[in-house]
Amino acid sequence: MTIKVNGQTVNEELIKAEAERLRPDYEKTFAEQSPEEREEQLQQWSKENVIERMLLLQEAEKSEQEIPREEIDKLYEEIKKQPESLKQLSEFLKSDDEQKIKEHIELQMKAEKLLKDVRENAPEPSDKQIKQFYKDNKEQFKQPERIRCAHIVKHMGWQADEIKAREGIEQAKKELDNGTPFETLAGRTSDCPDQGGDLGFITRGQMVEEFEDVVFNLGPGQISDVFRTRFGFHIAKVYSRHPESYVELDQIKDKIKEELQKQQASDAVDAYLDELKGKATIQEA
Repeated sequence: MTIKVNGQTVNEELIKAEAERLRPDYEKTFAEQSPEEREEQLQQWSKENVIERMLLLQEAEKSEQEIPREEIDKLYEEIKKQPESLKQLSEFLKSDDEQKIKEHIELQMKAEKLLKDVRENAPEPSDKQIKQFYKDNKEQFKQPERIRCAHIVKHMGWQADEIKAREGIEQAKKELDNGTPFETLAGRTSDCPDQGGDLGFITRGQMVEEFEDVVFNLGPGQISDVFRTRFGFHIAKVYSRHPESYVELDQIKDKIKEELQKQQASDAVDAYLDELKGKATIQEA
C-alpha cells in the first residue's frame, strides 16, 4: 500500500519503526485483545502517528519562525556523539551531507516550536472546571485515618536477648508509672531514642499489624501497656488522632489546575493535528 500526504509519499519503514517503538507498552495495555486485533490496531495507530508527524513537518516548512544557527549546530554536535543516531538519520535522509542533516534538524526544531506554541496557547482551566474536577474525582483526595504516636522499644535478637529486652521494657514501665515523662524515658532507654521515640503521623499499613492493633485503639494522650511485636517489646503513646477525611479544595487547587492545564495542552495539540489532517489530501492506494 502506498500512502501520500499532500503529494508526499510516506516511507513504509517509518511506519514499521513506529510500530516497534509502540509495541512493548501497547501489548501490555491491550493484552486482552486477540493478537490479530492488537496487531491491526497497532499498525493503524503507527500509520496515524507517522502521517501526523509528516503533516507537522510540512507545516514547519511553511513557517517563517527562525531557529538560531547556534542551536542547530549544538544539536548536530550532540547527534554526532551518538554514531547510531547519526547513522539512522543519514539512512532516513538517504544522505550523510552535513548541510542536509542540519536542514532536517532545523525543520524538526521548527515543528517542535509549533507544538510548543500550541501547548502554551491552550486556555487556562477556569475555577468552574477545577471545582468540577474536584467533585468528580473526590475519592482521589481522601486521607485515611492517621495518628501521631511515639514508642519506647527494646529489640530482641537471639532467644537469649528476650529476657534482657523484657526486663528493660518492664523497668521503663515502672519509671513511667512513677511519673518520668515518656519522651525523657524514650530518649534515655529506647533502642530507637531519636526525637523521644516520635514516629510522626502513621496510617494503617505502614507498621506491623501487632503494633497497629495497639496504637489505633488508643486515644489522644493515652499510653499503652507493654506489648510485643516481631521486633521486640514496646510501650506506645498516641498524641493525636485524625479521622478519615478529604483534602479541602483550597489545599489541592493548584495541583488540580496544573493537571487540567496539562490535559488542555494535550487536547489543544490533538485539535491542531486534527485540523491539519482535515485540510490535508491523504491518499492510500
